[in-house]
Amino acid sequence: MFFKRLLKPDPAEDMAWTLYRQVVETARQPALFRDYGVPDSVDGRFESIVLHLVLVLRRLKRDFPEGEGLAGSLQEVFYADMDRSLREMGAGDLGVGKRVQRMAEGFVGRLASYEAALAEGFPEGEEALKAALIRNAYGTVPEAAVDPQELLGYVRLQVEALERQPGVELRGGTVGFVPPEI
Repeated sequence: MFFKRLLKPDPAEDMAWTLYRQVVETARQPALFRDYGVPDSVDGRFESIVLHLVLVLRRLKRDFPEGEGLAGSLQEVFYADMDRSLREMGAGDLGVGKRVQRMAEGFVGRLASYEAALAEGFPEGEEALKAALIRNAYGTVPEAAVDPQELLGYVRLQVEALERQPGVELRGGTVGFVPPEI
């Protein structure tokens, strides 16, 4: 299996990396940290990536069954990138696996939380989404200092843009994120 993989690239994995790079690029927009108050820290950047990744996964899953496999590959790419990032930050080999496992568990919890809130739609799910954003995206900020309204509006904008995007376009490697409205 290993040698087969070396000789023949996996198109789903390649496409997942293409999508993931766009997720990360969008998640690193300065406006998210400067204007929307997401902490500009390792934790805040992780949360921003997770938030954007959830939005793309949610949209891919809507294209069941065509998007389901790509969604799984995209999650695997995310875990591989977290592993790589931890190693680059100097985490030892023995501790990386456990840390990635904790990050994966945290991701699954965030995915469930965001998806449940988004499933209610707008405006019905806004309170649940706001609570999820406060708990996750602003998790390292004292709650009294958090105003999630701008980020909530941004998330709604991204959800609507991804909903309008044809699934074939997304599965073809283009994520339909839109710039923040500042």
